[in-house]
Amino acid sequence: MTKHITLHNRQVSYTLKRSQRAKRMRLTVYCTGDFVVTVPHTLQNDHIDRYLIQKSRWVLEKMDFFDELRNKQPKVFSDMNSEDMQQKALELVTKKVQRFNRKLKLKFNAINIKDQKTCWGSCSKRKNLNFNWRVVLLPDDLANYIVVHELCHLKEFNHSRRFWNLVASVLPNHSELTKDLKAKGLMVS
Repeated sequence: MTKHITLHNRQVSYTLKRSQRAKRMRLTVYCTGDFVVTVPHTLQNDHIDRYLIQKSRWVLEKMDFFDELRNKQPKVFSDMNSEDMQQKALELVTKKVQRFNRKLKLKFNAINIKDQKTCWGSCSKRKNLNFNWRVVLLPDDLANYIVVHELCHLKEFNHSRRFWNLVASVLPNHSELTKDLKAKGLMVS
């Protein structure tokens, strides 16, 4: 169900999903600009509105970031179709994986480019590295971080101290990059 609310004098549309399984309210702003609010089935509308107003700064920051990212899309990409964008992302990511894996020397099966809505990258138990095609639109240091993060999951399939030490061996400033990426909205898993 599409709903509307005014946040800081700005009209915002969102999709409200009521779920029998939801235990609490969940706000999601996708890189497409879609805003989805998932709530427990019995939650009152006035409670939802109050919560959205309370979280309005976060919601608007995420929406603005993804709007800016789409608008910053270089002119060279604006005429490209989805396949071209994914190919460009694959070329970029492949070069970065090769560069950083010279030091890490880890084995992987495949590099995949996907149209992910909720994350920048992931590593599967089958040792496949998956990346969001939008990584090509990020600043170089953040794209590097995403690649290194997923490469390190090939050795440490968790976020333990050993994992972060491995990331730090390649990118000593990973903490700042993590904060910057979190502020932008999508996550790295």
